Amino acid sequence: MSSTEQSAVTRWRKRRERQGFVRLEVQVRKDDASLVREIAAALGDPEREAETRAILREKIVGRRTGGLKALLTAAPLDDIDLERQRDLGRDVSL
Repeated sequence: MSSTEQSAVTRWRKRRERQGFVRLEVQVRKDDASLVREIAAALGDPEREAETRAILREKIVGRRTGGLKALLTAAPLDDIDLERQRDLGRDVSL
């Protein structure tokens, strides 16, 4: 095969890229490899992709809280006393 000819794998990868796919590598435990493959297959299947994506976003990604301030605002702080004594420390004369 000459250097100007593209291999079948290269042509297939370029075709998939034009279709909007990207290659990525993930490292998971051996026990989870088949699960990750099944998830990838479901995302690539036109009949299952929308439902799979919705489930993953709902269960795995979840809501983005907007940071620590939003998280604290949403926290149930009803019965917690947030008042604190104003203690200026010990008297020190300089």
